[in-house]
Formats: sequence, structure tokens, C-alpha cells
Amino acid sequence: MKAHKTAIVSSKANVAEGVEIGPYSVVEDGVTIGPGSRLSAYVYIHKGTTIGTECKMHTGVVLGDEPQDMAFKGGETFLEIGDRNVFREHVTIHRGTDEGSSTVVGNDCYFMALSHAAHNCAIGNNVIICNNTMLAGHVKVDDKAFISASCLIHQFARVGTIAMMAGGVRINRDLPPYMVAENDNMVGSFNIVGLKRAGFSSEARSAIKQAYNLLYRSDLNLSNALSEIEKSNPCEEVKDLLEFIKSAKRGICFSRSNRASKE
Repeated sequence: MKAHKTAIVSSKANVAEGVEIGPYSVVEDGVTIGPGSRLSAYVYIHKGTTIGTECKMHTGVVLGDEPQDMAFKGGETFLEIGDRNVFREHVTIHRGTDEGSSTVVGNDCYFMALSHAAHNCAIGNNVIICNNTMLAGHVKVDDKAFISASCLIHQFARVGTIAMMAGGVRINRDLPPYMVAENDNMVGSFNIVGLKRAGFSSEARSAIKQAYNLLYRSDLNLSNALSEIEKSNPCEEVKDLLEFIKSAKRGICFSRSNRASKE
């Protein structure tokens, strides 16, 4: 460990060799930080936080503080962060609320400046969360989702894999995999660029496009659209889309005509 002389690192923290800790940063009791990680200046890592290898925390990052939740009673809760994540200036991520619960961040995620993930969020792998975006408690973001700047996600909402939110969009419903939310709770297209970058075959992309058209561009209601998709002998990627929609507890984001609404 290489710590600046002004940094405060608890003797009860588990900090791997090679970790760099910048000026005026604080690492509390019980924190674990993996090899190759780097803390810039004024970073604060609270108790209950585990950070994997090669993570980068820029100036003013705060990880693992108490949840902003009136239900929090001061119990032992956690923040679990995987490997190779980047947290830009003044990112804040809080630990869980209920005793023994965790907020979880996977691997290879990028949190841009001033973004926030609240208590008990579950962030997958290769997720990008842009500046000033706020995730409320218990939000789930699946792998390779892209959330643009200044977005707001309501508590318990879910963002599917390779889904995208345009800048400033607010959702309180679930955003299905591969879809693009272009307005509040409203899907305007599917993420063709993201699918290509993720290596989806042309056949899979075509099948997803067909499913999108039935869900969001046809005169069918949601139940009938799902039935038509199921009749088409869907590929695994489309099966994942169907499973997501069927399991959505908050309803899904709809089209401009509301045809894909759960209601």
C-alpha cells in the first residue's frame, strides 16, 4: 500500500499491496480493497465496503456510507464492488438498509461524475452510468446497460441488459432488454448499435427487431403481442426478453401509443 501522509487508513482495513491512496482520503475499519486499486484525493470508503481489483476512485468519491433511508436502524450492512470499476468525481454509492443486506456493483462498470446509486441497488457488469444520474433504492441494472446523463430511476425499477436511456429520461417502470427509452417511461426504438457492439448475430438482431415491432409498433395489446412472439419459435435472446416482461413487477415502459403498457 502506498498512502499519502495525510490519508487516514484504519489498521483494521484489509488493503492489498500496490493500492494507492491519495491526499486526505479515509479508509474505515473493515474495508477491503483489492490489488491495483487507486484512490485519488478526498475519497471516503466506509465500513462494510469491499472493493475488488484495479478499481479507480476519483476525487470526492464516497462509497459505503449509511443509506438515505428512514428505515435504516444502524445495523451491519454492506457494499460489494467487483473488479475494474471506475468512479469519477463525487460519485456516491450507499450500502444496504436491512441488517445483512448489500448494495452490489459488478465488474467493469463506469460511473461518471456526480452519479448516485442508493441502498440495495444491484448493478451488473459493463454498465455505464453517466453524469448526474440517480438510482433510487433497490434498482436493478442488468449487464451492458447504458444510462445517459441526468436520468432518474424510481425505486425497485429494473433496466434490462443492453437497454439504453436517453439523457434526462425518468422511469418508474421496468425498461426491457435491448430497448431505448427516449422519453419518460416511453420506448422509442431498440438498441441496434448496442446489440452490434455486444456481438449479437444478425439473426438475433432481426428476431429482436421483430419482437420490438410486435410489442411497440403493432395494434396488439401486450398479452397478444407476447403470444405472437412465443408462436415464432423465439431465439434465446428473445426468450430472455419475454421472461423479463413476464416477471416485471412495475409494468414495462410503453410506446407513445401506450399499446405495450401492462395496464
